[in-house]
Amino acid sequence: MARPTAKELTERELEVMHVFWRHGEGTAQQARDRLADEGLDRAYVTVANMIRLLVAKRFLQAVNSERPYVYKPVRSFEDVSGSLVGDLIQRVFHGSREQLLVQVLGGRKKLTAKERSLIEQILKEQDQ
Repeated sequence: MARPTAKELTERELEVMHVFWRHGEGTAQQARDRLADEGLDRAYVTVANMIRLLVAKRFLQAVNSERPYVYKPVRSFEDVSGSLVGDLIQRVFHGSREQLLVQVLGGRKKLTAKERSLIEQILKEQDQ
């Protein structure tokens, strides 16, 4: 399997990014500890390597020049998730948002009241 391009995140890279999106700045050790607190017990070296790759891909940047390095997200969750969803629509649904909606909303699982309310709110905002 080919390595994902720089714009894509692996599953483990995304786990690390979620830590930084939730907590803002932090060291590799803090990121590893926070992942462990969430039940994802990763070796420090694994997390440090993920951070190194995320810096190279320009998802994270160091905010200091001495060790331990402190990192912060360069790209927001909204930016990255929007890009990933857009890529999903292009690759899986050949650009059809309609087909994505059919797959998501027409699934076997019923929408919760909260989900229905959110969809209605979004549709109302689109009409304005």
